[in-house]
Amino acid sequence: MTQSIMKEKVIEIILNIQKENDIENSVNEINDSTSLTNDLGLDSFNLAQLTVEIESEFGVDIFENGVISNVGDILNLLK
Repeated sequence: MTQSIMKEKVIEIILNIQKENDIENSVNEINDSTSLTNDLGLDSFNLAQLTVEIESEFGVDIFENGVISNVGDILNLLK
């Protein structure tokens, strides 16, 4: 899976979580530096959802090396 396809899938997962939880997106474009909490409005419950879905999709523990704070952190773990 290429990096761009992984990024698209991660963004799709994030947008689905936002939609399911009625969270408004405060950014026009999601990029590597987009904060999961400050920019995307995810709370601890949403981050848990994100963790489960990323781990299920990619088979990787995204909190294995500590806390993630932005989209780039996730993508770096998927490389």
